[in-house]
Amino acid sequence: MDPILNVVVRSLCIYLFMVIAIRLFGKNQLSQLNAGDIVLLLLISNAVQNAMVGQDTSLQGGIIAALVLFVANFILKRLMFSNRSFEAFMEDEPVVLIRDGIADQSALNRVKITQDELEEAIREHGIEKIKNVKLSVLEVDGNISVVSEDEKSKQTHYSRIKRKYKRKYH
Repeated sequence: MDPILNVVVRSLCIYLFMVIAIRLFGKNQLSQLNAGDIVLLLLISNAVQNAMVGQDTSLQGGIIAALVLFVANFILKRLMFSNRSFEAFMEDEPVVLIRDGIADQSALNRVKITQDELEEAIREHGIEKIKNVKLSVLEVDGNISVVSEDEKSKQTHYSRIKRKYKRKYH
């Protein structure tokens, strides 16, 4: 078989396998990756890279390596779902940054967010000043959720993907 055609066939096979595996193992919200998901993607990309372009490695070896990583991640997620102490060990807790219009400077220092970054995040939510924020939380996935005191501009989470679906279905 032509080497270029061989690489194309291997790449398509790996691509199809990855799409099917991601759908089967519940990764339908790829916009909100946590640290474990990023590590999984890096390991899988390393595992299948040689299977796609290497001359002396098998396609089956790359698929088996990726499958083992997906199954390990699936088991880890199930353990986290069923055991709260294990989940607390694996993931951080959300951090309250602003409560009733007052920024928690010690929390900002702990998570290494500057005052300018915090103000930028609340402006992205359509709020001008920190004093107008009822609650702001740094979520586990790294997003900053903001609840406004103003009922008409109340917005709990800013995400381009959620805005896209909101327009589509509402």
